[in-house]
Amino acid sequence: MMNENVKKVLAESMWDLATCANGEPNVVPVAFKTVTEDGKLAVGDVFLETTLNNIRANDGKIAISAYDAKTLEGYQIKGTAEYLTEGAIVAEFKAMVEKMFNGAATAKGALLITPSAVIVTTPGADNKKVL
Repeated sequence: MMNENVKKVLAESMWDLATCANGEPNVVPVAFKTVTEDGKLAVGDVFLETTLNNIRANDGKIAISAYDAKTLEGYQIKGTAEYLTEGAIVAEFKAMVEKMFNGAATAKGALLITPSAVIVTTPGADNKKVL
């Protein structure tokens, strides 16, 4: 599902997280993110209040979009998110955020997203192909 091309784009690009609740869509860019060794996506929670409320309201459903702005290679990942408040991933994001903001902000937790589908968004013949 998540081949090396997908992992490369995810590693090198910003991600946009999309959620929805009560018919109201929400999308936010995130910079504190990583792909775990087991192929899950992790996002540090610094300012994700609306995203978290939407996840609670829609059984964790979430979509992520990432693309290379130069080549336009891109992917949408659909999945289910769970919220973590402790553990190695949360500690990693806390350290990352505190360093970037010189202690003025911290990560409150992390989203751990289990992908259910990876869809090509690159223009061309493979557009909308499910990997």
